[in-house]
Amino acid sequence: MSHASGSLLHRLARLYGIQTAYYDVNRRRRQASAESLVAVLRSLGAPMAGLGEVASAWRQRRQELWQQLLEPVVIAWDGAPPLVNLRLPESLAEAPLTCHLELENGEEKSWQCSGAELTLVEHVEIEGTRYLARQLRLPTGLPWGYHRLTVSLGGKRAQTLIVSAPLVACLPADKDNDRMWGGFLPLYALRRNDRWGGGDFSDLEALAGWLGGMGGGVVVTLPLLATFLDDTLEPSPYLPVSRRLWNEFYLDMDRIPELERCAPTRALLASSSFQKETKALRRLPLVDYRRQMGLKRRLLGTLCRCMFSEPSPRLDELRHFADTNPLVEEYARFRAAGEQRGISWRSWPQPLRDGIIADTDYAEESKRYHLYVQWLAHQQIERASKMVRDEGLKLYLDLPLGTHPDGYDVWREPDAFVRGASAGAPPDAVFTRGQNWRFPPLHPEGVREQGYRYVTSCLRHHLKHAGILRIDHVMGLHRLFFIPSGMEAGQGVYVRYRAEEFYAILALEAHRYGAIIVGEDLGTVPRYVRPAMKKHGLHRMYVAQYELACDRRRLNPVPSGAVASLNTHDMSPFAALWQGREIEQRQQFGLLDSADARAEAARLRSLKETLLTFLREHGWLRESGTDTQAVLRACLSFLAASRARLVLVNLEDLWLETQPQNVPTAEDNPNWRRKARYTFKQFCRLPQVFDTLLTVNELRKRGKYR
Repeated sequence: MSHASGSLLHRLARLYGIQTAYYDVNRRRRQASAESLVAVLRSLGAPMAGLGEVASAWRQRRQELWQQLLEPVVIAWDGAPPLVNLRLPESLAEAPLTCHLELENGEEKSWQCSGAELTLVEHVEIEGTRYLARQLRLPTGLPWGYHRLTVSLGGKRAQTLIVSAPLVACLPADKDNDRMWGGFLPLYALRRNDRWGGGDFSDLEALAGWLGGMGGGVVVTLPLLATFLDDTLEPSPYLPVSRRLWNEFYLDMDRIPELERCAPTRALLASSSFQKETKALRRLPLVDYRRQMGLKRRLLGTLCRCMFSEPSPRLDELRHFADTNPLVEEYARFRAAGEQRGISWRSWPQPLRDGIIADTDYAEESKRYHLYVQWLAHQQIERASKMVRDEGLKLYLDLPLGTHPDGYDVWREPDAFVRGASAGAPPDAVFTRGQNWRFPPLHPEGVREQGYRYVTSCLRHHLKHAGILRIDHVMGLHRLFFIPSGMEAGQGVYVRYRAEEFYAILALEAHRYGAIIVGEDLGTVPRYVRPAMKKHGLHRMYVAQYELACDRRRLNPVPSGAVASLNTHDMSPFAALWQGREIEQRQQFGLLDSADARAEAARLRSLKETLLTFLREHGWLRESGTDTQAVLRACLSFLAASRARLVLVNLEDLWLETQPQNVPTAEDNPNWRRKARYTFKQFCRLPQVFDTLLTVNELRKRGKYR
């Protein structure tokens, strides 16, 4: 490839928001290959098959952008009048414009002006046509909300979404909740119910009630979204079927009203075969999703048939729910079609792939089942979140970055996703080959063209219940690593998004629901991300073992307003780290060779020495305290006494668990399946759990930090 053609390829890439190079974790510049750039360009819709069509694709893209009268989205911060750029051919530059602004509350405003009155900001000539960019200033004092501006001139008409939002997402901290703490445990791992092998929505209520009784203000768990748990088993909460629907796996069967009047279900529950199966599930150390969901589906199926067998107020309520939630109705049809046609919609006949499902494409009983269980899940999580709020706590939910490629969201919103690429991460010190997360990225322009309809829907689904919402991989608001299909993770490239538009929507929705937004900013974080988070009121994360400055022999100070913890669900528990078992586990999964393991062991010795010195010098640890429990408690005390807005305690750390819940990229590990070592009743009574949480609570409530 010649220098000229390479330069033009890079210019074309930039028109699509593609970075042609990036700096890796070691600050080395990595240049994207021509092959990778062409593949990502094609996935974003560039009209080209290869390098020979770069020039024509570049000309066409420039022309498309300048023929676009309005950008799809415009931001208005804190009611300030937004400046709207209009791109006009010179022949229409002085034509009269008709503007119509429709506010979200239904109010309308119309006015006219001349193009000659607008400020010229840019001009360019493309294919013999001269284009001008002029700025239109909208009225001041726009209320917060989503408004529509329509501009007409010279026979052309275009519309843009005006997002009028507060600059800052989080609400002012109140004195009672300024220094919160909370407990974390995956819901599938919580063992309370004597009947089943994994937790449910009622168990979430019980956990919240106990934490509240200990003085905690937040209950934290992993995503609770719908997943594939049948033939196509994918239990990862970060690869859901949809980010807008709940997982029926977590239904509490005893709280389903139909159980009382459905004799077939009660008979099944009382049968010796059912009792034997549930007893076996309880004894398993790991959650058997397929087996447990199969058993629950038998019960839910009989309950569903009872529900639809005769008229009742409950059936009327279900039908009203379906009428007012068309997304759930369509999801039920989608899942039923998948059970008849095969789970992957990409192998369905063309009309179904295009979103058209006829009544003959699925079994009605299957469709009713999925509608029924979504209704039940909606009711139970609503009950759980209300109980949490009534107890004065906040439910902390997690919005995954992606969704399953065979799932409902990608099928329903095809223009919002990129086909031909997966999201992931470039190689780093831990994952030397990079990471492929196996889900399609959001399309940077596709989501804008639809006015971020899909993004807003996902946020609202969570914020109806969450007092705190964590945004997975918050760097994805700015850019995401695209891996072209068929290529290795190391061959990926970064693609940029309109970060300010994401922040505006987050800020607006957070204020409407009264929620706190947390950005997961761990790993390789571009230097502009955290200042942007601070500007817009997103809380950052502080994970202690990432914050050890061994060269300065101290822990970095906890930033004011951060969400602080010792680890995350993607890291080993504290005891495994402290005792060196994490290194053994990573070797076992092939993530470290012998040389790497020795280097990690040396790093661990330095880390431990630094941490012990720091804790002793600051009075958190006695000179003789070197056992794991004492060091753990000292670390949590340091976090609890800090400026952090919220301190998260991994409950498994308190009993010195050494097995991780998830080891990224280690497929041989039973990720997302491991039950807690103790039942709910057992760990509530453990002195090391009780005493440590009392200490954390006392330090959080003091009102002063150290």
